[in-house]
Amino acid sequence: MQKTCSILLAVGMAVCAFQRPASAQQPTPPKKVEPKPATPVTEDANRTTAKNLHFDDRRDFDEATRGLIATLPDQPIPGPDGQVVWDGKRFNFITGDAPPSVNPSLWRQEKLNNSHGLFKVCDGIYQIRGYDIANMTLVEGKTGWIVIDTLLTAEISQATLAFAMEKIGGKKPVVAVIYTHSHSDHFGGVRGVINEADVRSGKVKVIAPAGFMENAIAENVLAGNAMSRRATFQFGTSLEAGEKGGVGSGLGKALANGTIGLIPPTDLVEKTGQEMTVDGVRIVFQMAQGSEAPSEMMFYFPERKALCLSEVMTKHMHNVYTIRGAKLRDALAWSKYANEALDLYPDVEVAFASHHWPTWGNARIRQYLENQRDLYRFINDEALNLANRGATPNEIGNADFFPKGLETDASARGYYGSLSHNLRAVYAFYLGYYDGNPANLNPLPPTESSKRYVAAMGGEAKTLEIAKKAFADGDYRWVVELVNHVVFANPENREARELQADALEQLGYQSEAATWRNAYLVAARELREGISQNRTARQGPDVVRGLPLELLFDFISIRLNHRKVDGLKAGVNLVFTDLNETWALELSNSVLNNTKGRILKKPDATLTLTRPAFLAMVLLGKPLPELIQAGQIKAEGDPKVLGAVFANVETFDPNFRIVTP
Repeated sequence: MQKTCSILLAVGMAVCAFQRPASAQQPTPPKKVEPKPATPVTEDANRTTAKNLHFDDRRDFDEATRGLIATLPDQPIPGPDGQVVWDGKRFNFITGDAPPSVNPSLWRQEKLNNSHGLFKVCDGIYQIRGYDIANMTLVEGKTGWIVIDTLLTAEISQATLAFAMEKIGGKKPVVAVIYTHSHSDHFGGVRGVINEADVRSGKVKVIAPAGFMENAIAENVLAGNAMSRRATFQFGTSLEAGEKGGVGSGLGKALANGTIGLIPPTDLVEKTGQEMTVDGVRIVFQMAQGSEAPSEMMFYFPERKALCLSEVMTKHMHNVYTIRGAKLRDALAWSKYANEALDLYPDVEVAFASHHWPTWGNARIRQYLENQRDLYRFINDEALNLANRGATPNEIGNADFFPKGLETDASARGYYGSLSHNLRAVYAFYLGYYDGNPANLNPLPPTESSKRYVAAMGGEAKTLEIAKKAFADGDYRWVVELVNHVVFANPENREARELQADALEQLGYQSEAATWRNAYLVAARELREGISQNRTARQGPDVVRGLPLELLFDFISIRLNHRKVDGLKAGVNLVFTDLNETWALELSNSVLNNTKGRILKKPDATLTLTRPAFLAMVLLGKPLPELIQAGQIKAEGDPKVLGAVFANVETFDPNFRIVTP
């Protein structure tokens, strides 16, 4: 995933909080506004969707429940601090036919995702599903268990593993962990599964694809604050579960709460065809770098004819671009990994993944792999076909052709990704953000543009009059586009905010993609109630400890208030005695450059220290004089220059506004 609400940097390095001008502060709207019902237009749209669905095959439902051994008691799972880390019963309302406020195709997907418990996949392989957005897979070895992926947090992984061991494990220990890829819902719960001391002693292996640590740590750091905020829209973390609220994520039910950890791998997989025997279990690996994650792999258990698809192939159309924001993915390479798997594993009899339920039977698996291959190839080729004909991103995103064979395959439907934003993503992957029309090369900022649009349409009242008619006609996309200008021209216009919320809500009720539904409904809620203070999984110290110094320095530079340091020049040598490394920090032209191995001849200051002492200073806020007095840092020259730099490092607002200026 890079799908978690990137909780990565609550590592407050700075002393200056970023604030918007007081004049732009959001007005305080009333709290707790009840969602509105589906309009007749939305009811008709969802009825039409239901009529056009061709999912008569019930095998998905059979496979989603196949092999069920037991379920945890249907009650909230508490963590050690009393916080509820998982409350599965909140989705128990998802039964029967879809209500008018939920797209029936999405309702079907979330009924399938509601299947939860401990399941037998085949002899010696089990899965824990439905207690987080992801799955945990258990493979029985000669002396213990191999755990594939560890869920998002330690609390949920510990509770579900203990439950599984009670049912099938006896006293066998965990002897290895495999991280399928570098998204935190697949490694964050590792400390609930194994002890790091056992890893260090060689008692437990941790296996991951090449590039795992760099990508697990880096992806959410430099743009982490923006990604975290946007993720609250993608996952609907502020929504209450219900027919007019959250129904799931398409990829799985929801993110578990608790503490995210990370134990570095002991063994890396670097090439397709690489083999390992772990506790007597033979595993053959296939690299899938740059598909769903920058560091990812699939692997095969030949003796069991079982294939782990990781998150490369799941029971829906995935994200070539994720709307929370992340690096674009390569749809063409993704397709080719699926194609390669067809030749690498001709005798496979069961395929399971890091999300959703397995597929059984060689012929059925091969058809599934072929359709997944064709899905990502079509997304790539259709976007480029249209682009090469001169279509713009918005025109490409509104393309409505989809191959019949994929249209009727539920595992190719856009429950998490969507055809619209994935086609746009391919355009951006190859051609960037600009559509080629100079009229769009340097548009006005949203607020300035909106003021001009509203004035040109005769003012706020006239614009809203037009929008209200469009709402009555069920033209919700036009309402959203039109009223957004009023909101950005005057965010205190309560009538505009309410109308915008109403239209967004109806778009959410009609959306097949859970991510789109969540985004629309969160936006409606924020327009009505203001920004919620979301409680999400919390980042433990592991990721901070694992931050490479270069990434840490780069992050500091990003957080500089560039206006305040304009014209300042400073040079500092940092000598890390525990790492045997020297770093030069040079402030010039409002940026802080960092260079490993460079020693400035005339620095303003030189600090001799250890990495823990540096982290204590910049992350924990320990004063430099205190660290010098304690003998943890030796300073030469004028160390105040470092303080002058860090005094201008800002803390980003984690709840910045999105649907209002």
